[in-house]
Amino acid sequence: MRPKLEIRFFELKLRSRERIEVIDITTEVENLVRNSGIKDGICLIFCPHATCFLILEEAENRLIQDIRGKIEEDFLGRKYRHDEIDDNAFSHLASGFYSQARILPVRRGNLVRGTWQNILFVELDGPREERRVIVEILGVR
Repeated sequence: MRPKLEIRFFELKLRSRERIEVIDITTEVENLVRNSGIKDGICLIFCPHATCFLILEEAENRLIQDIRGKIEEDFLGRKYRHDEIDDNAFSHLASGFYSQARILPVRRGNLVRGTWQNILFVELDGPREERRVIVEILGVR
C-alpha cells in the first residue's frame, strides 16, 4: 500500500520594528515541522507580501548588518517612478530580486538545512504591525 500524501498548512505572524529588519524564524518553522506529523516530504515557506523576502543564511549579527548594508547599497538612494505614488519602490525591487519563497526537505520529521542555514525573514517596508509567513508541509507520515 502506497503512503498517502498529507498536507499541513500554518501561518506565522510577525511584527517588524524597523524599515529594514532581519527576523530569524528558524525555530518557529522547525517546531511546526516537528509537530506536523509529517516524517518525509517538503516544507514550503512563503511570504505573501511584495515588500519582504526570505533567505537561508547564518543569523550572525555582523552578517545581518552586512545583508542590510548590501540591500541599502543596491536599492536605496535612487529615484524610482513608483516613489511618486508610494515611497517604497526600493522594497518592491529588492524583494523581487530575492525570493519570497523557500522549499526545504523534511526527513525523519525534521527540517533539513545546513549548519549555518537559518530561515531569515527580511522586512523591507517596516515597521509593520503584522506580517504573515505561510508554512506548508507536504509529505507522508
